[in-house]
Amino acid sequence: MPTINRNETTEGEMAAITVGKLKPLDAPITLVSYDPAWPALFQREEQRIREVLGDGVLRIEHVGSTSVPGIAAKPLIDILLIVPDSSDEDRYVAPLERRGYLLRIREPNWHQHRVLKGPDTDINLHVFSPGCVEIERMLRFRDWLRACPDDRALYERTKRELAARTWKYVQNYADAKTAIVEEILARALPAPTNP
Repeated sequence: MPTINRNETTEGEMAAITVGKLKPLDAPITLVSYDPAWPALFQREEQRIREVLGDGVLRIEHVGSTSVPGIAAKPLIDILLIVPDSSDEDRYVAPLERRGYLLRIREPNWHQHRVLKGPDTDINLHVFSPGCVEIERMLRFRDWLRACPDDRALYERTKRELAARTWKYVQNYADAKTAIVEEILARALPAPTNP
């Protein structure tokens, strides 16, 4: 399986990690104003996931733009789920699929990342194992945007400019945001220290 270039994912790379068929967009991205109902949608999904997986849930967090009050976003709830071993799909994918969730992305070469879609709410359920560097990055990015109005405005402005373009796949839009995400994360993440 190819290693995914997080800056420009090719159609072949997308096909290799997608469970089922690729779904082209061939349109601009729809962004909507912040909806105060988004945290409640996350809480409902969190409760469902905890009911299904019990103590298999090590941590669950609302991430992505819908978790940042005041920022425009795609009307899709991003959820971070940490399980003991994200490569052990039998422990969490099968039980979630019995409740209507659907595995859509499997990235064994990128932190054993998995993405499931929800049964009736538009979600991306991102699954990682403890210690994965992406966990800290996702949470730090969210927390930084919540606390820093200048970077929140910069990120929203960039998203609006990019969203207005026509994208073959949603992943192409996500890849195009990489530069601004990395710029903001450089301010949000602590500088490495020398021992």
